[in-house]
Amino acid sequence: MYNAMELMICVASRLLEDGATVGVGTGAPCAAAMLAQKTHAPELLVAFEAGGLAPVLPAMPISVGDSRTTHRALMATSMCDIMEACQRGVMDYAFLGGAQIDAYGNLNSTVIGDYQKPSVRFPGSGGGNDFASFCWRTLVITQHDRRRFVEKVDFLTTPGYLTGPGAREAAGLPKGGGPYRVITDLAVMSFEEKICRMQVESLHPGVTVEQVRENTEFELGQVAHVAETVPPEKEELRVLREEVDPNGFIIGR
Repeated sequence: MYNAMELMICVASRLLEDGATVGVGTGAPCAAAMLAQKTHAPELLVAFEAGGLAPVLPAMPISVGDSRTTHRALMATSMCDIMEACQRGVMDYAFLGGAQIDAYGNLNSTVIGDYQKPSVRFPGSGGGNDFASFCWRTLVITQHDRRRFVEKVDFLTTPGYLTGPGAREAAGLPKGGGPYRVITDLAVMSFEEKICRMQVESLHPGVTVEQVRENTEFELGQVAHVAETVPPEKEELRVLREEVDPNGFIIGR
């Protein structure tokens, strides 16, 4: 058996291929990257915004500036160097979370409600804006409900496809970049190439398209043949539970 977070992390880790480069935040994105390194992608190069480049993580870091993010790393450098690497186009993936996401993959991790008098204030961008602006593909991992999957984000912290086709390029961002996959506790979403809007790519075991749409505020498309998500394998769960997050800080066990 597995829980929803374990499913999300295992599914997300499979998207990170061996030899790729990925800028990650802490929490579930970091757990997915660690799992990938310990299973199918030992040459995955992980970067943290505070300066850790290609560490061999001994344990789950609690922040992007945690000393563990530079453990046996190629470099313990600076935020400027990491962001410059993104700007030079050498980072394949950005792997992020967020409080809200819209149909074009725009993320809000700043406030809920009015910016001056919000009902909730979050930590803000950190490196999220820079990562998603300049890494070639953005992966997002989040819970799936109507409070998060909204028609319009309350604050645009991190750019997805902005307002649609051509909008990223018009804003001065590199052509060819943008959101790639959104992994939730219900499904995996991709983005339709021509209109840049979110669509259902695969459904987790026992979940229907109707359930996903009921938990999404905006109109959600789907690919022609929606697959069923392959559930976590026994070895993936063992590594995740025993080597990546043995204390259950992320997976909740």
